[in-house]
Amino acid sequence: MERRNPGTDFRLDWFEGIQVNTPAAERRAASLTARRSLKKEWQVAWLLNAVRCIDLTTLSGDDTPDRVARLCAKARQPVDAGQLAALGVDHLTVGAVCVYPTMVAAAKRALAGTAVPVASVATGFPAGLMPLDLRLAEIRYALDQGADEIDIVISRALVLRGEWAALYDEICDMREACGHARMKAILATGELKTLGHVAKASHVAMQAGADFIKTSTGKEPVNATLPVSLVMLRAIRDYRDRTGFAVGFKPAGGLKTARDALNWQVLMAEELGRDWLRPELFRIGASSLLGDIERQISHHVTGRYAAAHRLAAG
Repeated sequence: MERRNPGTDFRLDWFEGIQVNTPAAERRAASLTARRSLKKEWQVAWLLNAVRCIDLTTLSGDDTPDRVARLCAKARQPVDAGQLAALGVDHLTVGAVCVYPTMVAAAKRALAGTAVPVASVATGFPAGLMPLDLRLAEIRYALDQGADEIDIVISRALVLRGEWAALYDEICDMREACGHARMKAILATGELKTLGHVAKASHVAMQAGADFIKTSTGKEPVNATLPVSLVMLRAIRDYRDRTGFAVGFKPAGGLKTARDALNWQVLMAEELGRDWLRPELFRIGASSLLGDIERQISHHVTGRYAAAHRLAAG
C-alpha cells in the first residue's frame, strides 16, 4: 500500500514565487510525446498498463443502477479474455469505477468479490458552488454508501482571487471528512486561466493532504491538456523532493484515443519516472477511451480492427 500524503502546514513560500513560461511548457510537452515511438508488442504493453490505470466513469444525469452495473461488468473484464490469453495475461481490471454518490451502493454491489475500488465525486461536483457544510456532508454520504475514494472539486474563485490560505483550509476540511478514503483533488484547470494558477493550486492541494491531484471534471470547455499536466507533474516532483511523499496524478476529460493513453504515460515516465505508472499513483479518468484501446489490442492479436459492435459496451 502506498504511503498516504499526510499534508503539511500551509507554506506559501514553497510556491508564491512560481512563474510558468507557457510557450516553453507547450514545447516541452509536445517534444516529449513526439520523441517516443511505441510500436507492436511494446505499444500493447503500455496500452494494457493504461487499462489498469483507468477510472472507468459514468457521470451522466440519466445514470441508473443498471447502467452502473453494466459499467462494473466492463471494469471486471475490460479486455476480451481470449485476447488477454493470447498476450500471456491472466487477469486485468481497471483501476476504479467512478460514479455519483447516489450510485456508489449500486457499484459496490456490482463489484462485490473484486479488488476494484469505487470512487465517488463529491463536494458539489462539477462546479463546487455549494456551502462548505453541504459539500462535506456529501463526502460523508458517499463514504456511508461504501466509497473507497473521493474526487473532490476545489473552489476556483479562491484560486482566481489568490486566496491560497482559504483554499488550503477548505481542502484540509475535505481531507479530514474523507477519513480512510483516498482523496483526489480536482483543480478544474480549464477554469483557472493560467498555468501559474495551476501550479500554485497543485501545491496548495498537496499541502492540504490530497492523495492525487486531478486536472478536470470533464465538464469544463477545456479539460486535460499535456502542458497543464506537465505543470502539475512538476509540482508533484517538487512536493516529493521537499517532503518525501509521492502524490498521484489523474488526467481526466478529453482523453479518448489509444494515442492519448500512450502520450500521457510517456509524459509521466519522462517527468516522474516509471514508478508512477501504476494505479496507486496514476489514474486516467475516462468513459470512451477504453473502446479505442480495445480496438488497438484486437488489431495486434488478430491483425484486424474489431467492429465497434463486437466490443462489450462499458
